[in-house]
Amino acid sequence: MTSFPTAWLDLREPADDAARHPGLRSAAASLVGTGGLVVDLGCGTGSTVRALQPHLASSVRWRLVDHDAAVLREAGRRTGAETVLCELAREEPPIEGAALVTASALLDLVSEAWIGRLADALNAHRAPFYAALSYDGRLSFDPAHPGDGPMIAALNAHQRTDKGFGPALGPEGAEVLAAALTARGFEVRIEASPWRLGPDDAALVAALLPGIAEVAAGWGGIPTAEVGDWLAFRQARAADGHCLVGHLDLLATL
Repeated sequence: MTSFPTAWLDLREPADDAARHPGLRSAAASLVGTGGLVVDLGCGTGSTVRALQPHLASSVRWRLVDHDAAVLREAGRRTGAETVLCELAREEPPIEGAALVTASALLDLVSEAWIGRLADALNAHRAPFYAALSYDGRLSFDPAHPGDGPMIAALNAHQRTDKGFGPALGPEGAEVLAAALTARGFEVRIEASPWRLGPDDAALVAALLPGIAEVAAGWGGIPTAEVGDWLAFRQARAADGHCLVGHLDLLATL
C-alpha cells in the first residue's frame, strides 16, 4: 500500500483544511452525538480529527486506522485517540460501533473491487460515511505552459495504476463510491473541494512538481528535455503563480 511521509502530510494539511466543503463538514459532524465514535480510515497523522473535532462534542471518541505503523504512532501521539493497525487493502475495516466513518484523500487510491467491499461494510453496519479531498483529475496552472496538458494527462493516467488496493480508480473514485452507496440505499451528496493555491502556498506547489515530472518522464514517456523545461518553468513560478487541484467531498447517509 502507498505510504506518505509525515512531512508531506503536514505540508498539505492547511490546504486540505481550507478546501474541505464547509456544508458537508458541518453535516457530517452533526451526525455524531455526545460520546459517539468516529472511525477514520487511512488516518495519516490525524488530519481528519483536527478538521472535524472543533465541530464535535468534546466527548466524541475517535478510532484511527492505518497500515503504516510509524504514521499511526504519530497520529496517536498527536491526537490521543485509539489507534488500530490494519491492512485496509486486505482486511475488513474496523468500523463496528461507528456513528460516522471518515476518510481523507483515499478514494482516488483504491480499486472498484475495494469500493464494493467498503460499501458492503458501511451498509452492514448502517454507518454514514464522510470522505473528503478525493482527487478528481482537475489540475491547472496560471500562468500556463505548453507542457501542462501532456504532464497532467500523464499524471492522471498514472493515478489509475495499482496503489496497493488493485487498479486504482484515480479521478473516478468518489463517483464510483457514490454509485455503489446509492445502489445500497444511501443518500449521497458530493461537493467540490479544490485546492486553490497561490503565492502563500509556494512550498506546497514546489513539493508537488517533482512527483509530476517523475511520473511524466519515467512512466508517461515524455522526453526528458521537455519534462525538464516544464519543471524549471513551474519551479520558477511557484512563488508568484497559481495552481488549482480538484477534489471532491462526499457524504453518504442512510
